[in-house]
Formats: sequence, structure tokens, C-alpha cells
Amino acid sequence: MSLLNDLDTRLLVDLLRDRMKPQKSLGQHFLVDDSVITRAIEIVSEKSNSLNSDSHVLEIGPGPGSLSLEILKSGAKLTAIEIDMESVLHLNRVFTDLESQLTIIEQDALIGNWPQGLTHIISNLPYQISSPILEKIQNYHLKTPLCCIVLLVQEEFGERMAMNNGYHTRGPLGMSLWLDFDVNIDRKVPSNCFSPAPQVNSRLVVLTPASREELVDINRKLFRLITKHCYSNRRRKIRTSLSKSPKRLNRINNWHKKRWNLAMEEILNESIEGLPDDWPDLRPEDLGPIEWALLTSKISSK
Repeated sequence: MSLLNDLDTRLLVDLLRDRMKPQKSLGQHFLVDDSVITRAIEIVSEKSNSLNSDSHVLEIGPGPGSLSLEILKSGAKLTAIEIDMESVLHLNRVFTDLESQLTIIEQDALIGNWPQGLTHIISNLPYQISSPILEKIQNYHLKTPLCCIVLLVQEEFGERMAMNNGYHTRGPLGMSLWLDFDVNIDRKVPSNCFSPAPQVNSRLVVLTPASREELVDINRKLFRLITKHCYSNRRRKIRTSLSKSPKRLNRINNWHKKRWNLAMEEILNESIEGLPDDWPDLRPEDLGPIEWALLTSKISSK
């Protein structure tokens, strides 16, 4: 612990920046605000048990290790996945003699398997990989349930994750996350909290596992395909979008264009319990996630 106490956020960032220039292509904006780091760890204790020696945290893109430092101080086991070789060398230099607690993996976080037994994910996500990382998080969570996920993301992206800032923030991203998580927006993080500063503000976003009665028998792949299909033309009426079969429909077991067309002949002229009577003439953002789940279940039954 004495080694960890000798380090601080600004020192870690300065040590790395002395050896390399942050790469825009990797989204390298290093967090330098201690209050944001502290808040990320506090959120975990509010939403689940505090981090301890039984916790196994995944951090994606640790960079200089400023967030890693606080995670390690909690006593948690940490797996850090970093694509940048210079950052990996830096992390190995500053976090010496911590092999039993820290594992540093040099790889693209989107490629390959993540370690088994993760309990938490805490990361300052590179903006350009945020969407595919969320998909990978959901796939991991289905096999190995996570306790809590805290992510630092671009502010607008965070609003779309949570769908909490008006109908215009509703979309396939938030709908997909709703299948597994309650998503909540936490504190705003101005651009001056990073070095170098990005051109946009960020947000801490919290994902906590959710169990929903409406999803017991739902076809998750069909739910995602339908919402993505309709939101791809969000100004069109739902009727217009559903009248045409979605792309890649045949990737879902037992679904094909003929079955889809036959199903729509019935469904677009039916009332569906839990949906407004005029649902086919509404636009995608007019339906909430539960209503999309009810619609998906109805379509699945055809």
C-alpha cells in the first residue's frame, strides 16, 4: 500500500505524457480530476457493496493509471486492458510488485475474451468504442452477472444510454441496455477535467442489473432488430417501417421475409394490450421500452 500512497493522479499523467503524445485515434484524454475519480468509486458503494478484496474490476483503457490507482487502493483485484504499448510499459513501471492484485493485458478490448469472474467494470471509455464496448458488456453480463458498471462517456452518449432527456434521446442504444440494466446519469464532467481536454463534456453513467417481468420470454435479438429497424427512420410512422422487413432478419432463428410479411398483415391491424390504440401511426420515440417489449412479444407469437 505504501507504493500506492506515493502516487497521485497528476504524477501518473505527467509521467506518461513525458514519454508519449496522446493519440487522438485512440481517444486518449487522461482524467486528472481527483473528485471525479473519487465519485466513480463512491457510486459503486452506493449501488452495490463497496470494492474489497473479493471484487474483481475490469478497466478498459487505463492510460496513465489514475483511475486504476484508486481501484487498487480499495484492495480489489484489477484487470486493466490497454491497447497502447507505451501506456502498458508505463503501468508496469509505476505499479511494481502488484502481480497478485493487478493484471495488465495489452490488447484491443473489443477483441478476445475478458477474464472470468468479473464483478465490476469501471472505465473512462474511449469515445469511439463506447457502443461496441457496451454490446460486449451486455454479452458478458448474460453469462457472468456483474454487480455494477460505472463508465465515463461523452455527455450526449450518456443521455442516449439513459434515455432521460426527452423523447429525442430514445433509441436503439438505450433500448438495448434496458434489457439488462437500469441506467442512471451521475455527475457532469467538464472537458477541463482531462489532459488533453476533449471538445465535449462527459458524464459518469451507472449501470445496475435489472430484472424485468416483461422480458421473461422475450426474443432479445428480435427486440433489438425491431427497435433498430424502426429508429433507423425515426421520422417515419411505425406502420411504414414495419411494413418492410428488417435487414438481417434471417439471422434470427425461424424468421424470414415471408413470415414477417404475414405477421405484419395481422399485427398492423390489431390492438395490442398495453399499447396505444393508434400505435402503428406513432413514431418510434412515442413508445417506451416496455411498449416495445410488448410489441416484440406480439410479433414473436405470429
